Amino acid sequence: MEIATFSIVAIDPATGELGVAVASKFLAVGAVVPCARAGVGAVATQSYANVSYGPTGLELMAAGYSASETLARLLTDDPERELRQVGIVDARGGTATFTGSACHAWAGGRTGPGYAVQGNILTGPEVVDAMAHAFETTEGPLAARLLAALAAGDAAGGDRRGKQSAALLVVKERGGYGGYTDRFIDLRVDDHPEPVAELQRLYGIWRLYFEKPKPEDRLPLEGAVLVELQELMRALGYYQGPVHGQWDEATRRAYATLIGNENFEERIPLDADWIDRAVLEYLRDLARRRQG
Repeated sequence: MEIATFSIVAIDPATGELGVAVASKFLAVGAVVPCARAGVGAVATQSYANVSYGPTGLELMAAGYSASETLARLLTDDPERELRQVGIVDARGGTATFTGSACHAWAGGRTGPGYAVQGNILTGPEVVDAMAHAFETTEGPLAARLLAALAAGDAAGGDRRGKQSAALLVVKERGGYGGYTDRFIDLRVDDHPEPVAELQRLYGIWRLYFEKPKPEDRLPLEGAVLVELQELMRALGYYQGPVHGQWDEATRRAYATLIGNENFEERIPLDADWIDRAVLEYLRDLARRRQG
């Protein structure tokens, strides 16, 4: 399975988040390349991908092997190692990257503090250089930095065969929906003319649904804010009562229904008596679009 692609594996030492971002002229690259486990590490396996590198690499790191030690073990056990390309980061921030001599040009990678970037069948080394620079100079959460690196690689030429798919995987302890898994962010664009741009759009939607609002962005449901919410809920079909600015039982029930129906339950508790600025703006835009 030849997967010409460019990817980045990285850790945010401040939060412990680990992640992989990848793009390729290959269908559903997110189903093959990225693999990560909270508190353990992350792996990207590509070129003529040995897909066992992901789970086996994580097991080795879970047993205490560093990223470089894990890479050495994976390659030692693989008679076709020169066809492989792999990037690894461990939970201590160690990194490693490997490009086999039989990978198709241009192919290569580099490591930096807490990250490894690599790619094959690229337009040139400028792709991985741009990715490294973007990751090192971008501020914000790990997902935003990974996507900045991916976008920079794409803009620098990316996969010289073209574009098809992209993916973002970030893990952290109890980061998944409801806190039951470590799968914090798992977004995939399987077949699209501009997969990296589409992945960035999906991340924006993920942020709206799942990011916790800052305390200063929580607006108490009272006064003009409550009146506007009642108006918006009427326009959207969630509320049929009078617009009187009172936090009564009918308004509470309508608001809880809205939160559940619009998938904001991870952002706003169903019994909340506040709304945050981003969700309020979303409801305004949704009402405008539905009204015409």
